[in-house]
Amino acid sequence: MNWDEAYRKGEVYWDKGAPSLPLRQYLERHPAKGRTLVPGCGRGHEVALAAELGLDVTGLDIAPTAIAEAKAAYPKIADRFIVGDLFNPAAGLRGAFDVVLEHTCMSGLPPELRASYRRGIDLTLKPGGLLIGVWFINPNLDPGYAGPPFPFSVPALTALFADGYTIVDDYVPDVAFPGREGRERLRVLRRAG
Repeated sequence: MNWDEAYRKGEVYWDKGAPSLPLRQYLERHPAKGRTLVPGCGRGHEVALAAELGLDVTGLDIAPTAIAEAKAAYPKIADRFIVGDLFNPAAGLRGAFDVVLEHTCMSGLPPELRASYRRGIDLTLKPGGLLIGVWFINPNLDPGYAGPPFPFSVPALTALFADGYTIVDDYVPDVAFPGREGRERLRVLRRAG
């Protein structure tokens, strides 16, 4: 998928114009600390949430148009948004983060790129760091619809991070954007130290 083209055409149906409700709820109940990365940050809503909650946050996206739109939407934190590739992060991003916030990045990737996503998390998250994710879990898409988003099962999520991560928290959130009720899972993983 050409992500920049999707933003140029305004075909970003996953963008709800606000940060993930389950992610907001979790971070308000369990304050995170440290340098934070939001991969696939898009228009920057989760970056703005993290900044609002006092985190030293960086938003990363491969689509220059998404980053430009994020900077325009959140001018007070425009310097927090950078164009870059999670699969091959710049040297300054490697091993630099205490927290990674996941929302819609992985679900936008075809299943064959999941190992590359995991590698990108490994490259950016410090040992002992937290991966706090709102994961799209619902294998029952409409007939004939393949994605994105690309849903995956709870066992597949567990398998992807089985080696080197432990589950800290895991539940189906009780808040969601309309249409996402029961289709997301909040799972927090700690990277082995």
